[in-house]
Amino acid sequence: MKTAEYFQSGQVLLIDKPLHWTSFQAVNKLRWEIRHAYNIKKIKVGHAGTLDPLATGLLVICTGKMTKQINTFQGQDKEYTGTIVLGATTPSYDLETAIDATFPTEHISEDLIYKTTKQFIGEIDQFPPVFSAIKKEGKRLYEFARAGEAVKINSRRIQISTFEITKIDGLNIEFRVVCSKGTYIRSLAHDFGKALNSGAHLSVLRRTKIGDLHVDNALSPEAFIESLTTK
Repeated sequence: MKTAEYFQSGQVLLIDKPLHWTSFQAVNKLRWEIRHAYNIKKIKVGHAGTLDPLATGLLVICTGKMTKQINTFQGQDKEYTGTIVLGATTPSYDLETAIDATFPTEHISEDLIYKTTKQFIGEIDQFPPVFSAIKKEGKRLYEFARAGEAVKINSRRIQISTFEITKIDGLNIEFRVVCSKGTYIRSLAHDFGKALNSGAHLSVLRRTKIGDLHVDNALSPEAFIESLTTK
């Protein structure tokens, strides 16, 4: 049976984050459940890489002394799967905000879609979405965006080692991406649409791997909580 010492000594928990949960909510929920189950007054709990509320998948959560390894996990490559919708953009580059513009798609062939992915392989400069948690002048970028304030965003050098199209269903393009720390898949979707001389936004996103850790080995928050009382 797990004990207070088990978590305080340091554990790496693989959680399959549900849709609409923030990473912060997941950490707080698990921290509270661990404290409640073992009558612990205080325990360090943190996550190794934020997932947007509209994304699901692997969230690496560290407890106790393993929180010192968070930066190590954050620096590892990530794998994502998801769906890009062609022909329309949103201010947030995903479904958090409504469509703000539509674009022609008649010229886009399957061959063009496959060829265009090659533009994004390797080291590239990417602009993060304005609807993101990056801080500028003491505020989160999404605070500027929601207030309708213009803000200058600097590009970041990131690396994409794999950008694979796994299925094309009309304007819905399913993909798999392996990328470095700091990559925004929402920005990739937006830039992919522009490279196709159209527009695009992200409709589905799931993180499947961080380094060698796979979501197939992760527990839902409910399953993890149930495991706390398992003998």
